[in-house]
Amino acid sequence: MPYTMLAVLLSTALASVVHAQRQPGPYKPGPDSQVKKDVPRGKVTHHEWRSTKNFPGTIREYWVYVPAQYDGKSPAAVMVFQDGHAYVKAKGQFRVPVVFDNLIHEGAMPVTIGVFINPGHKAETLPKAGWGRKSNRSFGYDTLSDAYAKFLLEELLPAIGKTHKLTSDPTRRAIGGISSGGICAFTVAWQRPDAFCKVLSHVGSFTNIRGGHVYPALIRKTKPKKPIRVFLQDGEKDLDNAHGNWWLANLQMDKALAFAKYDYKFVPGVGGHNGAHGGAILPDSLRWLWRDHKAQKPR
Repeated sequence: MPYTMLAVLLSTALASVVHAQRQPGPYKPGPDSQVKKDVPRGKVTHHEWRSTKNFPGTIREYWVYVPAQYDGKSPAAVMVFQDGHAYVKAKGQFRVPVVFDNLIHEGAMPVTIGVFINPGHKAETLPKAGWGRKSNRSFGYDTLSDAYAKFLLEELLPAIGKTHKLTSDPTRRAIGGISSGGICAFTVAWQRPDAFCKVLSHVGSFTNIRGGHVYPALIRKTKPKKPIRVFLQDGEKDLDNAHGNWWLANLQMDKALAFAKYDYKFVPGVGGHNGAHGGAILPDSLRWLWRDHKAQKPR
């Protein structure tokens, strides 16, 4: 059989398999993304950070969520979200504080302090939070280096750790994000699996914005495999532009992680480049990421 015909047949077969697994829309927040009267509610505080060591000269805003169950005695698990403004909103697509309240109360995830970080800006004052702001977001998020991991581990988390007792156990530290924030989360864990073992990526930009398209090849060829757990979500109507095709890039990540036998899950859908699908499945995504937390002793 000619190679080109074989390639077409294999591509068609792959597409049909993925198509059969796609979650149909419309995507809406479920019961675990709604405030429940009998569930204790955590507290969210807003802060600013001026960086002098990593990404010097930048200012950014961040939010810290502390669950009602945090007692200050035992170290809390940690989950960091990039593009924090999108994840921290109580009425947004993700509603992370509400979901954390419900899942921590349920026992589906540990007592977890959430950190929601926006990209840095080279300015004296912060612009209004939102997707249209100018920043060094792509430089910070899409660059395949340990620079952003260093920012978290050398600057921001130690500062938060002065007032909140955070775990240093990488199996109890997770990181997530959407789009470029998704590949950023993966890069942090890839570079520093000794610090973060859990990754949550929504419509991740594993494309050639700043070289991120190489990850499937790196995943296949890097041995031993990294001790990380990865949850991916993407939709067939995701972006297709000069940087690449997001849907195909995430399919490549799916196959590479399977080939290398990683602990991962990929949930495909029919949506576009937004948080609707990722937000709708966020509670179950977190249940999967934290599924064995009760067997881990806090430290």
